[in-house]
Amino acid sequence: MSSKHPVIAVTGSSGAGTTTVKRAFENIFRREKIHAAVIEGDSLHSLDRMAFRAAAAEAAKAGNNSFSHFGPEANHFDKIEEMFKVYGETGTCKRRYYVHSDDEAAQHNKHFNTVDLKPGVFTPWEDIEADSDLLFYEGLHGLAANGDIDAARYVDLGIGVVPVVNLEWIQKIHRDGAERGYSAEATVDTILRRMPDYIKFITPQFSRTHINFQRVATVDTSNPFIARDIPTPDESFVVVRFRNPRGVDFPYMLAMIPGSFMSRANTLVVPGGKMSHTMEIILAPIMHEMIENKKK
Repeated sequence: MSSKHPVIAVTGSSGAGTTTVKRAFENIFRREKIHAAVIEGDSLHSLDRMAFRAAAAEAAKAGNNSFSHFGPEANHFDKIEEMFKVYGETGTCKRRYYVHSDDEAAQHNKHFNTVDLKPGVFTPWEDIEADSDLLFYEGLHGLAANGDIDAARYVDLGIGVVPVVNLEWIQKIHRDGAERGYSAEATVDTILRRMPDYIKFITPQFSRTHINFQRVATVDTSNPFIARDIPTPDESFVVVRFRNPRGVDFPYMLAMIPGSFMSRANTLVVPGGKMSHTMEIILAPIMHEMIENKKK
């Protein structure tokens, strides 16, 4: 870990809601004038779209129906760890992007002065911008561990975004249908294929985070595969768990977040509609302390 060049990692499964946390951080960065170098988790996959499909097909032929984007075969866990370590030591590192869409392809082609980048491929590696205040990662494997690899040891602030699993599945099924045109059956097949890697490589990260935000629905989600809509924020609570509650100003949070309460000595529960507000209440002081420590 590094006080001079801090690393923040927001991690969560596909469809978990990490984008909400990312927006909360972006608001804090803008308000506090913090210059963050952003790393997208998809950029640390080891296979582009076509290569992944070919590898998954080969794995299926060999009887492996669990090949997924969640496991080490499709990711550079080593590069995630190296990136965090190098940034913590030097304040710089290399970065690339995964091209998701035609719009992104056009932007990256202009930046790299090429026409070769298309959706489903990676951009070339390049140095991050100079003089960043911190490194901000958002994706699947911000606290990944596998064998000797342990990215978490180089993370100064690890945030987990973890809806209860039925809610996570509902969110994914609806998102994949709306944004990617996938049928519910196709998304369920993906969930089943990913399950072994989810259990082995995604879930354990949430024991290494400093803070977890877990949304819990207050409506019936017992069969997520037939749910017609996603429970709204007002139909849920958010459970906020602090790994180390020492120094956390819970009385201030309870006063600032209407409807909140403590369920355990290290756990704050807030109304779902207050999730973004809660994140800023919790994270802004941490960001302020990070920048102050950086200046010392």
